[in-house]
Amino acid sequence: MEDNYDISGLKKKKKKNSRTKGSTFERQIAKMLNKRLGTTEFSRTPGSGAFATTHSLPDHLKIYGDLITPQNFKYCIECKKGYNNINLYSLYNDSSDFWKFINQCQKDADKCGKVPLVIFKQDRQPTLAIIPSNIEPDQSYYCLTLEDRDKINKYKIYLFDELLKYEPATFWIC
Repeated sequence: MEDNYDISGLKKKKKKNSRTKGSTFERQIAKMLNKRLGTTEFSRTPGSGAFATTHSLPDHLKIYGDLITPQNFKYCIECKKGYNNINLYSLYNDSSDFWKFINQCQKDADKCGKVPLVIFKQDRQPTLAIIPSNIEPDQSYYCLTLEDRDKINKYKIYLFDELLKYEPATFWIC
């Protein structure tokens, strides 16, 4: 007896390259910020920020973070997409990728004199924004407060879409 089943539709989709996934996410965030702030100045950083830390460039050419931002934009942005292995328990592990993202963004922000903003998205989940707890919107948004193990830095996690709605320009611009 012969099977007449067509199983071609059951084949697994080709896995997407993580670099491509990250680049696409960075472009999406740049587009959202451009739309929200009425500008065209947000764009991906060439080499996603790694270039500035691996090459010695003059100060006027250094770019920090994953996005090129307007000069008076308050934040240094680090975009992370995927990392589906990160969960609530990762917050209790100092060596988790989650804390590495925050520390990386904090270092870049310190170098360029801006405020760190990590924009994080896992597959099929809403996009999150992680900022220092002293940068707080006046409006009440649902957020989660984090403190690093040394109790030096405190961060809040917001839904990025909610934060984008926040109106006063002083939240985004210096």
